[in-house]
Amino acid sequence: MSFIDFRNVWLEYGDSVVLEKLSLRIGRGEFCVVVGAQGCGKSSLLRLLLGRIPASRGRILLDGVALESSPVKRGLVYPADTPDALYPHLNLRDNLLLGLELQRSRWFGRLFGASRERQHEKVEAMVDLTGLRALMHKMPAQLSPVSLQRLAIAQSLIVQPQILLLDDPFHRFDVGARKDLHAMLLDLWKRTGITVLMTTRDLSEGFALGTRLLALDKPSFDPRQPTIYGSRLTYDIQLNRSRRAAVPDVLPADLVEKLVRRAPGA
Repeated sequence: MSFIDFRNVWLEYGDSVVLEKLSLRIGRGEFCVVVGAQGCGKSSLLRLLLGRIPASRGRILLDGVALESSPVKRGLVYPADTPDALYPHLNLRDNLLLGLELQRSRWFGRLFGASRERQHEKVEAMVDLTGLRALMHKMPAQLSPVSLQRLAIAQSLIVQPQILLLDDPFHRFDVGARKDLHAMLLDLWKRTGITVLMTTRDLSEGFALGTRLLALDKPSFDPRQPTIYGSRLTYDIQLNRSRRAAVPDVLPADLVEKLVRRAPGA
């Protein structure tokens, strides 16, 4: 049984079609990266899975159960990498700890005794895994954008979710920072076995991270009515070492050209 299952899903706004005929099955523990040009519907795909927007047609299942009824929906996380998503009066460590307390306790978010000690241990382990130990006592306003991104991922994974959704999370950063964040994310994925669905405009990033590369594109286009056709899943590629080494040769030239033309810094 597929863990995430899109069945002939359409997303439409009036006469404007965003996604059409989207069928996709993702197994538990996969790392799937969705690539596509800006505006092709990548973010909408994640918003559908989060339940923030309803599908116009079709069904979405999580672990075999309709999205709106599935208990797995509570195990979806979508990091927010901005200071206003944090408690500004708490340092980095206490933001992580409070997030755990709010999840675990029914009584005003407070934990005591052995339970609180276990949460402290989880925080200590997570700051090491995400390279944040030196910043544990910094306030949110003192953190760099890269550190905020690390913290956002730490906050998401410390509550042990089943599915991590990432919407082009590293596009703002330079090559060196992206490389470090890639290494961190891959290490966390391997350690946790979590299912990851990530979008990116950067084709090379998709090949570097994913176990599967999913390409969204509009195979049909009418310049007189540009919104009557939506994006489809045009390629679904299982990635291995040889395919990662041959990025331009795996996808057709026209799709590669679209992605490269719109890639960060292009």
